[in-house]
This record gives sequence, C-alpha cells and structure tokens, in this order.
Amino acid sequence: MVKAIKIIMTKSEANKRHRLIVCITGMPGAGKSTIAESLREKGFYTIAMGDVIREEARQRNLDPTDINLGKLMLKLRNDLGPGAIAHLILRKINREDISTAEKDNIVIDGIRGIAEVEILKRVGCVKLLAIHASTNKRFTYLKQRARSDDPSAMEEFTTRDQRELTVGISEPIALADETLSNNDLTVDQLKEKAFEIIRKWTRSNYK
Repeated sequence: MVKAIKIIMTKSEANKRHRLIVCITGMPGAGKSTIAESLREKGFYTIAMGDVIREEARQRNLDPTDINLGKLMLKLRNDLGPGAIAHLILRKINREDISTAEKDNIVIDGIRGIAEVEILKRVGCVKLLAIHASTNKRFTYLKQRARSDDPSAMEEFTTRDQRELTVGISEPIALADETLSNNDLTVDQLKEKAFEIIRKWTRSNYK
C-alpha cells in the first residue's frame, strides 16, 4: 500500500508562490521610471536598479555621473557576474523593515539582462514588461529630466545606449511577456496602459 505523502510548504516557498515581481526593461528614457513611480503610488514596493548602483557609488565615494555609474555597473558585473545588481536587489527585498504585504507586489525598474531575471525568479513569479520609444523621444525626455547621470548631448546619449546594448539589454526586451510602445502616448496614457497589463498579472498570480 502506497502511503500518501503530505507536502508541507515552508513560509518562504509560500511567499515565493504568491509574490509577483514585475521587471520593467527598455532603453534609457523609454518611460520605465514614469511607470515605476505610478505603481509605487498604487502600493507596489518599487526598486530602481539605477538607485541601487547610485547607492553603491555613494558607499564608494564616487560622484554620480553617467561615466562613474556606468563604470561601476560594469565593474560589479565583471566582479560578481551578469546578475550582480539583482543580488543587491535581493538584499533589499529580504530586509526586515519591509512588510509582508509590500513584498507581495514588487516592481524592479531597469532590468538590463536575462541573468538578472533568472536570479529574481528564485524569490517570486517574475513578469517582464518592455517599454519602447523612439530615439528622439527618449533623448528629449532625458534632457528634460536632467538627472546628474543623464546625457545633455546626443553623443553622450548614443554612448549610453551602446553601453546598455553591450550588457545585454536587447535580450530581456526581446523576451518580454508584454511590450508597450510609448511613442504616441501621453504620460497618463502610458501609466494607465502599463497598469492594465500589470493588474492582469496580479489577478492571474493570485488565482
């Protein structure tokens, strides 16, 4: 007689099953941060990969310029592997001061490679959303945003794009679960369409 085996799900396994991790990818200036911030306002716990690198730069006493942040990102990937930034993100997700409810719906802004996605799959159900926008729209947005690491000239913008392509950003864009074109959308329309996609994922994840 074969005895039934009772499987007891650990707390961490249960959290992984119910946790949705939305990974947003796209070239610089496509609209990723706009979407991430709108989701933060809706209760998602949001982590920007760029902020993780900036935090690491502060700890190393580096000025947060595009050149410095780019070099640091490449160094971390060279030293720790292509999923290096995702490992830093896992530390944030596992912090004790983040409530269980916040950990259930997480948004990662700025995925650059599939290796990062694979690491995040260890702690949740990962969905990948790719945002597209034309070169002119992206460059115009970054100039207007004028963050310390944003390009002010087309040559700097092109260099940044090339760096992103070098680290493999085209792969998560190509393999995304959903894609959203931001070429002809207002900011409000972009936020609304992104939320529609993600709301569908949240409903599916909790069935």
